[in-house]
Amino acid sequence: MDERHRRIGENEAIFRQVNERVSELNRSFSVVLERGDYLCECGNEDCLERIALTIEEYEAVRSEPTHFFVKPGHVAPDVEDVVRSEPEYEVVRKREGEAAEVARETDPRS
Repeated sequence: MDERHRRIGENEAIFRQVNERVSELNRSFSVVLERGDYLCECGNEDCLERIALTIEEYEAVRSEPTHFFVKPGHVAPDVEDVVRSEPEYEVVRKREGEAAEVARETDPRS
C-alpha cells in the first residue's frame, strides 16, 4: 500500500464530507446566492482555499465518486488526472489504486 496515495485519498474524502454539509447550507440560500463557497478538495491537509460553485457544478462533480474539485495548481499528478478545467477550479479523477479505492469507500452518496 502506498501510504502517500492513501493519505491523499483520505484528505480529499474529509474535504468532500465537509463540502456535503456546506452544500446543504448552500441549497438553503440558493434563492439569493448563485454560487456557494466550497473548500478545495485537494490532498493537502493544510489547504483551506475556497472555490465558488453553482449547485449544478457541485452536483456534476459529486456524480462520480472518484471526482474532486481543486484549485488550479493543487493537482497531485501521480494519483489523479484533470478531467475538466475551469478558470477557478479543476475537476480531477483519481487513478485506479489506493486513492481511488479510498474515494469509493468513503463516498457518502454510495
